[in-house]
Amino acid sequence: MAIVRVREHVNPLSRRYQTPTPAPDWNQVFSDLSRPLHLDIGCGRGVFLLKMAEQHPDWNYLGLEIREPIVQQALEWRDEAGLKNLHYIFCNVSNSLHPMLASLPTGVLARVSIQFPDPWFKRKHQKRRVVQPEIVTTLAEFMKSDTTVFLQSDILEVAQKMVDRFAESPNFVRTSSEWLAENPLPIPTERELMVMSFGDPIYRAIFRKV
Repeated sequence: MAIVRVREHVNPLSRRYQTPTPAPDWNQVFSDLSRPLHLDIGCGRGVFLLKMAEQHPDWNYLGLEIREPIVQQALEWRDEAGLKNLHYIFCNVSNSLHPMLASLPTGVLARVSIQFPDPWFKRKHQKRRVVQPEIVTTLAEFMKSDTTVFLQSDILEVAQKMVDRFAESPNFVRTSSEWLAENPLPIPTERELMVMSFGDPIYRAIFRKV
């Protein structure tokens, strides 16, 4: 796999990213649109989803990412693997998530993951973080009862803020009051593997749609 080098952080509030990305023809994207869908928000290079799609062909996988060059690279890797249950879309989640989910068949969104999002440490930049109340509201609208959102970060402040956003919603309930010691998903992300190799803590939580 050749690796494309891109900027680590992209400002979602910049003018370039204010036009919503139109949804694709989903029947042209997935070979079986009736399968449950796992949505990974901020999928990065998409390696996590690639491996998930290979190991679990009974699910569809969709990655959304704001850095266009690595989305193109991820699509090339998908095509090389010949996977018909995986797709990646270059978009700004803050303005594209709702129309994207609204275009899907009702009830297919079964699981969401948001893993190691850009931290945006400065207070004035925190409005750039991906988990905002509008995102939580949108996910609540399109997720069925008993479906789940998995959150993780190696930065406590970021993880806690994500948890707080979902906890503020009456549509989601945290499954445990403690941080999860293990990742419930079978595939770790590249960032997760790196953090684990350093022996640093990872803060994980699951919310259930009610």
